[in-house]
Amino acid sequence: MKRKFVTNLILLISLNLLIKPFWIFGIDRTVQNLVGDESYGFYFALFNFSMILNILLDVGITNFNNRNISRYNFLLPKHLSNIVGLKLVLAIVYAIFSLIIAGIIGYSKVQFHLLFFLIFNQFLVSFTLYLRSNITALQFFRTDSLLSVLDRSLMILICSLLLYTNILGGQFSIQWFVYAQTISYIITAVITFAIVLQKAGRFKIRFDLKFFFVFLRKSYPYALLILLMALYNRIDSVMLERLLDGTTGHEQAGIYAQAFRLLDAVSMFGALVAGLLLPIFSKMIKEREPIGDVVKLSFTLLMIPAIVIAVSSVYYDVEIMSLLYTSNTAFSADILGILMIGFVGIASTYIFGTLLTANGSMKQLNIMAFFGVLLNVGLNLILIPRMQAYGSAYASLTTQLFTGAAQLILALVIFKLKPQFSYVLRIFIFTAVVIALAELSQNFDYWVYGYMAMIAGSVLFALFIRLISIKDMLKIIFQR
Repeated sequence: MKRKFVTNLILLISLNLLIKPFWIFGIDRTVQNLVGDESYGFYFALFNFSMILNILLDVGITNFNNRNISRYNFLLPKHLSNIVGLKLVLAIVYAIFSLIIAGIIGYSKVQFHLLFFLIFNQFLVSFTLYLRSNITALQFFRTDSLLSVLDRSLMILICSLLLYTNILGGQFSIQWFVYAQTISYIITAVITFAIVLQKAGRFKIRFDLKFFFVFLRKSYPYALLILLMALYNRIDSVMLERLLDGTTGHEQAGIYAQAFRLLDAVSMFGALVAGLLLPIFSKMIKEREPIGDVVKLSFTLLMIPAIVIAVSSVYYDVEIMSLLYTSNTAFSADILGILMIGFVGIASTYIFGTLLTANGSMKQLNIMAFFGVLLNVGLNLILIPRMQAYGSAYASLTTQLFTGAAQLILALVIFKLKPQFSYVLRIFIFTAVVIALAELSQNFDYWVYGYMAMIAGSVLFALFIRLISIKDMLKIIFQR
């Protein structure tokens, strides 16, 4: 299992390193610089609003299906026919609820227009993720790796034509950005469905109410968890836009989006690791295989970059934001440093939250997530009126560290994991050395040299204290 995890992780990360940074920094960032913080903040708040409610599209289906099909492959044809029908019903429910709540909140006609497309986009994303859960459950990780970058690859192509040519005439608008996403998601969903259909062998869409109720009863704990986690991960910008008056709310949401984009970028790679781990953990738990080695390996591979990213973002926040953006960088730089410290908690969630999900420990996870929502919303209500975007950043940091630590403790207790004292000590020593290297790197005349020296020094020190062993990694990759 370690070999399967490492080899497929290398492919997955390699493909995403080729595509997603270009999307985030070459396209998404360029769009914000072009349309301005207020216009982008207008879109960003609506996007996060659609993200929060998209649990109604999934209700835990994807995670439950991945866990179930990875254990019982033969159920794929039956479940595919029924779940596609269920997803269509849920799409209607999601759209109705989203539009009703948008009306209650008081969104304008312009906001409703954009929200229609964002709602459709969320359905396409959710449908594709469900289809991909079948592919990973069947252990076709290479196929899924290619599909994981297909939508962004298409968006890069379409947005590049719109941004850098005059193919349509007129000035690029935030609406064009959303339309490009819609086209890309449609193509990706069609291709992914064709692949799953080939694996299933047969398909006939069904609207079986009995199946729907039985399946939803089993998946609702997963749905509740996703809803709660979406709330404490995505509600910040929505509350910023709603709690602050007029254009101030849009602008502050846009400033927050500048920093959040980078957190979202690094979190994508954590999500990829989690997506790979869920079927592996599920299969290992079902077959009663020891999980300690895979947990330690995945934690090390994700936590080391998380520590380096968090520290470097604190020390080089101004330089990074000035390089990427043209407005309000002094504000968003401070927010970047705050948010990125929270990535350590997010990394913990991707490992231990995935392990607990694979085990079916949903009651404990939902209690943890509920307190995470209370903490996040409470802090946002207190801090946003006083500190604006800074308040949201501190609320996010506190919540991510709390939930990450809670899931680590839950995993240690439930699985009776006993990490070696020497390993824990090396993690703390590594963190201290990374901070020291960041401090020393400030002496370089050119910040890029200092930044690269800090990264290189951190990697070399991780190798020196054997947190990472190239020899062991090669042994895992080439073992038969």
